[in-house]
Amino acid sequence: MALILYGSGLSPFVRKVRVVLAEKHIPYAIEQFSPFRPPPYFESISPLKRIPVLRDSGWPEGMTLPDSSVICDYLENTHPEPALFPKAPLERARALWFEEYVDSAVFAEMGPNLFFQRIVKKFLRQTPDEELCRKTVSENLPPYYDYLEREIGGREYLAGEMFSIADIAVGSVMVNFFHAGETLDAKCWPGLAAYVARLHARPSFAAIIAEEMPLIELARSR
Repeated sequence: MALILYGSGLSPFVRKVRVVLAEKHIPYAIEQFSPFRPPPYFESISPLKRIPVLRDSGWPEGMTLPDSSVICDYLENTHPEPALFPKAPLERARALWFEEYVDSAVFAEMGPNLFFQRIVKKFLRQTPDEELCRKTVSENLPPYYDYLEREIGGREYLAGEMFSIADIAVGSVMVNFFHAGETLDAKCWPGLAAYVARLHARPSFAAIIAEEMPLIELARSR
């Protein structure tokens, strides 16, 4: 069986799945495309037109899994070691909560109002709205970072005292923040800044970030 992952590597949701695959040492191929210029078959494999999408050559013809959270849960169940979801019910629930928090709330703010403006618009030959970016960074994102700062405290990981899907989700979204040319203020969020730096130093994250940088540098040069 061969796994194929569809989507853009610059998506935090594609990146989240790629980190899970790397941490579990699962071989796969990636078929890259932009969700803004998808291939004709996109809707047939992703009814909600979202990325990523997973396809296994061993599955029945036409069967795919859209949605990063669904894919990560599937990979955890098919490849349980090393575990990336806590076993204890409460800690597993907390890990899923943090995943949902950054996927649905933090990136809902950061994605269209910062990353899209600074990076995606460059590829589309459009002009970024820098006032929107400024407001996003200075006013809209800080409350989310305040919450994560309180939650990480002095701990190494967010849930279950282990590296988990919670940390992978946070780390994946924060890559896009940095790709957009921003940095975390370590004076305001010392725990969060140190925590994210640790995540991005892991081999799984570091390799993927390095792979993405030429494309980010190309966008910045436009």
